[in-house]
Amino acid sequence: MTSSGSTSGSTSFSTSFSTLAPYGWDDSWADAFAPYAAEGLLVGRVVRVDRGQCDVVTADGPLRADTAFVTPHDPMRVVCTGDWVAVEPAGDPRYVRTYLPRRSAFVRSTSSKRAEGQILAANVDHAVVAVSLAVELDLGRVERFLALAWESGAQPVVVLTKADLVPDATTLGHLVQDVETVAPGVPVLTVSSTHGEGLDVLAAVLSGGTSVLLGQSGAGKSTLANALLGDDVMDVQATRDVDGKGRHTTTTRNLLAMPGGGVLIDTPGLRGVGLWDAETGVGQVFAEIEELAADCRFHDCAHLAEPGCAVLGAVESGELPERRLDSYRKLLRENQRIVAKSDARLRAEIRKEWKRRGAQGRAAMEAKRGGAR
Repeated sequence: MTSSGSTSGSTSFSTSFSTLAPYGWDDSWADAFAPYAAEGLLVGRVVRVDRGQCDVVTADGPLRADTAFVTPHDPMRVVCTGDWVAVEPAGDPRYVRTYLPRRSAFVRSTSSKRAEGQILAANVDHAVVAVSLAVELDLGRVERFLALAWESGAQPVVVLTKADLVPDATTLGHLVQDVETVAPGVPVLTVSSTHGEGLDVLAAVLSGGTSVLLGQSGAGKSTLANALLGDDVMDVQATRDVDGKGRHTTTTRNLLAMPGGGVLIDTPGLRGVGLWDAETGVGQVFAEIEELAADCRFHDCAHLAEPGCAVLGAVESGELPERRLDSYRKLLRENQRIVAKSDARLRAEIRKEWKRRGAQGRAAMEAKRGGAR
């Protein structure tokens, strides 16, 4: 016997599929929405949010709705671009009642001194990190973006933009290899939006779901978005030649269906990208360090000066670049700080652990000096 919930879900799916399928609607979302369908609410996907209101695409067409009912004072629970929402069928204004449980969420820490996270995009399958080849590669920044991407639950993809500015194939190959070394398990693609090179491969990768486009101002995101969407949807501004930086071309997060399939969320250029409870993501970015750490003599090795540290051994032998270890330490420390801001008990534990490890490091250095005499 079929339950009433699944019947409602199937009905909702069949009536909404033709118009909402290009935006990612599927049977699982239909099942999740079934209780709200029974209440007569409309389902839709948020394509833009600004000033407490959102634009929503529904089976009945686009509409504007107020988000005041959805926990407006909690930045992690506000309605976000990419959310699937339950909207009142009528009213002036219309209100979003709730959003469906998110499958993934891209979150960064806010620039404020308070311990708050900011959700940039929801229900994302691919996190596309755009990196401009017009300026020198900042591998540390790539690692930072990737940590947040992995933590979100999405599959990261690194796209090296403006590849036409590196005409020498050998040089381009070295740049790709440099990025691949800091992005284990992540596809690294090169594109030229100006010449159309590599766009077909990228479009094929992104055709099977929702993708969020991330990167610094001037990384070529809006130009790339226009190329993928097949239209000049996003305004494009010139980048400064001196440093490759640009102004925030995109000022809001916009969700648009791509002609070849898939959905794209463009975001404003991110000058600051703070981690937000991203320990798992950091571990995935630095997978080789985590694997080496399993062979350390002490299970809680901090990889500073402890005897029998496999990670330090790999640095000394040249197997692991010292820059990579420094970046790993930096991101872990930053992540601990942001988590500790909202957890007093954890704050105390971290301080205690830092003191213990500091004492261990000093003792190890003293022992080393004593052995050298």
